[in-house]
Order: sequence, then C-alpha cells, then structure tokens
Amino acid sequence: MGTGPLSVDVYVAPMRPYVCPDQLGEGEVATWAPSSSTLISGPAEGILIDALLTFENADQIAAWAKNFGKKITGVYITHGHSDHWLGLARLLQHFPEARGYAAPEVAARATWEAEFNKTSKYWTSRFPGELPETPVVPEALNTDEIPVDSQVVNLIHVGQGDIEGSTIFHVPSAAAVVCGDVVYNNVHMMMYEANEAKREAWIASIDAVAALNAKTVVAGHKSVGAADLPENLAASQRYLRDFSTLAKKGGTVEDLVHGMLELHGERDQPHTLWISARAEVARRA
Repeated sequence: MGTGPLSVDVYVAPMRPYVCPDQLGEGEVATWAPSSSTLISGPAEGILIDALLTFENADQIAAWAKNFGKKITGVYITHGHSDHWLGLARLLQHFPEARGYAAPEVAARATWEAEFNKTSKYWTSRFPGELPETPVVPEALNTDEIPVDSQVVNLIHVGQGDIEGSTIFHVPSAAAVVCGDVVYNNVHMMMYEANEAKREAWIASIDAVAALNAKTVVAGHKSVGAADLPENLAASQRYLRDFSTLAKKGGTVEDLVHGMLELHGERDQPHTLWISARAEVARRA
C-alpha cells in the first residue's frame, strides 16, 4: 500500500453542439458545456469523479483513465444533473469491477431525473442515439470516507451548487478538491434552478470549499486547458454576484445576457448564460 499523496488528474470533454428544441436568441448557438471527469489515484487504485453524459464521453474517459494503469474501484457522482452521471452505464462496462456511487441526496436527484426523462425525453431528444436506454443510477453511499489505496477521500455535503444537494470530494493528501458544479472555470454558470436566494446559498457553499485551503480546485465545467486554480472560487462568486446585480435592474433577457457578456465575455458556453437569463426573467413573471 502506498503512503504518498494521492494524484489528481482531470479529463475535459470539450464544448459541443447538441439538438436544441428551444428558440434561440440573436447570436446564440446551442452548445453543451465543456465538462470534467477526475481520476483520484494512489499507486495501485483509483476512483473516478463524474461519468459525464454520452457514450463518447464515457469511452473517452475510460480510454484516458486506463492509461494510468490503476484499478478503478468506483465512480462517484458529484450531483444529480444528468450530464454528470448518464455516462455511468457505459463507463461501468469498461470497468466491470467498479460500481457507481453518490451521496443519498445525489442518488435521489439522479433517480428523479431518470424518471423525468422517461416522460419528457429531455435528454434523449437532445442527444439522440448517444445515451443508454436504461441508465444506471448511482447507488446511495452510506459513508463520507472513501478509501483509495491507504488514503482517504472525503465526500462533503455542501448543499447548494447549480442545484441543491450538491457534494464535493476533498483529497487532503493532495491539497485538492473536486467540486462538480459548485465551481465553474472559465465557463458561464448555470442558474436555471438558482434564484437569488439560492445564488446566495451557492456563494456560501463556495466559502465552504475555500475553507479547505486546497491548492487544486477542479470545476465540473471548465474550459479545455484551463488551470485548476483556487482563484476559480472567487471568480465563481463574482460571477454569481454580478448576475444578481444585473438581474435586479430588470430589463429583458437580452439586457441581462449582454450585461453579463460585457463583464464575463471571455467565458466559454454563452448558451448557458442565455438559459440562465431566460429562467431569471421568467421567475419575475
């Protein structure tokens, strides 16, 4: 058994187009956000954090992870949004000795999303032929301590991220934290379910991450090649505060989008900003 620090390595699936049924704004392009999957490993074993969405995502994560030569003992999901766990069925085919796990609140949301898609076809209509007909929902984990070789990875229930019931994974020996969608890195942040009060709670969740004093901070949605730096914590909080400040001014969806683009136009995935702005304006009605 190894006694050195665990390693933290990150795979990023790039931004890509998808089949979008929504009416788009002027200049808006329907793309899916770049997304990360993380390998936390010791000398012999490793775990994966987040399985992403499509068959291709899962195949590429598996090929990447196999290069490290570690026995994958489990795949752990940060939160219940389907784009972080629908790839689980395919990924477990590559690692038959592993199982999919998540905190009980995450597993419950994933179960709800699986049922929701059966009736709404929300995901299968957007990614036709790219998703499992029968998804594998992560099993509820009854512990917050995950062994990897002789080290421990801590699951932390932070609560509010871009949805409620979000968790993060703290790797003390590596001074790293894998944040799911509690933190974003150079990508527009999703506020479809996050009104002003939830954005305040989200900012507090990021404070809880910051208190861990990690040197490596892995965001659930990050640009390809973007460094996993602690600066993304304050940058995510600033984005949330700026959105709330602009939203309070009233105005149209376009006003909110263009105001945010003036402040944060360097970020990938403006389609998410449009979705967030439409949701925010609809909440006023």
